Amino acid sequence: MNISIVIPLLNEEESLNELYRWIASVMQSNGFLYELIFIDDGSTDNSWKIIEKLSEENSAVKGIRFQKNYGKSQALHAGFAMAKGDVIITMDADLQDNPEEIPELYKMIIEEGFDLVSGWKKKRYDSVISKNLPSKLFNYAARKTSGVKLHDFNCGLKAYKRNVVKSIEVTGEMHRYIPVLAKNAGFNKISEKPVLHQARKYGTTKFGAERFIRGFLDLITIWFLSRFGKRPMHLFGAWGAIMLIIGFFLALYLGIDKLFLNPYGRLITERPQFYIALTAMILGSQLFLAGFLGELILRSKKDSRNYIIKEQRNFKD
Repeated sequence: MNISIVIPLLNEEESLNELYRWIASVMQSNGFLYELIFIDDGSTDNSWKIIEKLSEENSAVKGIRFQKNYGKSQALHAGFAMAKGDVIITMDADLQDNPEEIPELYKMIIEEGFDLVSGWKKKRYDSVISKNLPSKLFNYAARKTSGVKLHDFNCGLKAYKRNVVKSIEVTGEMHRYIPVLAKNAGFNKISEKPVLHQARKYGTTKFGAERFIRGFLDLITIWFLSRFGKRPMHLFGAWGAIMLIIGFFLALYLGIDKLFLNPYGRLITERPQFYIALTAMILGSQLFLAGFLGELILRSKKDSRNYIIKEQRNFKD
């Protein structure tokens, strides 16, 4: 199979039929063998009924229905697990991503050998204040923090080699950082392609301004995990050792001063250095303990998905 198209969605009943016809037309005109995987992330409208109807008309259309709304990352995780194509394409269901871009993205993966190609919406049809400016700030911070030189981390239109999506774990709000996850997994051939962005035709956006706050918090998480995720003791143990050394030498100084230099002076407990030493040693011990607990949790961690699939369509066991 050439292509798996993975589309997470939430309440997109107006756009699904049009999106399906558009994608099917592009696939047929280019002679691709494909599957189209819709992941219904807890829609409350008629989205799932439309997916069921499409799957009856075309066996290439497949559906996954979540028990409730779990988020885009979990939807992508489910889609990636089921995808069987040589190239995996992700896109949004709101008709703002153009399916006509898929053949060129496919070519960049297969013929040019990239592991991942991200779309770059140079010209956007979104609100300047609520989306464009925060997005530019967010992308700048992501580039500087991750070292991945992409202009548009948030673009839903991306192409991947199959082994890339099978090698990464997309959880929480990490969907916008899949290129960073791929880089951390050793897939370094990452590129981008300017793509056409279209104004939303139906409905309203499902993402508010709070997604940027969550995005920055996830960026910090990605930074930490990429450097210390496999060895938390390297971070916590290092800071713990520094604090313990500071506390030990302050305590040693206080002891020598009291015993030999100024035995009749004020009590040790009346000196501020005593409390600094005590606090430093307590913090050092806690940091060491955090490092040990992190190592134990890492070694006992079992892979598990944090979503429930209610129904599926056209997947063979």
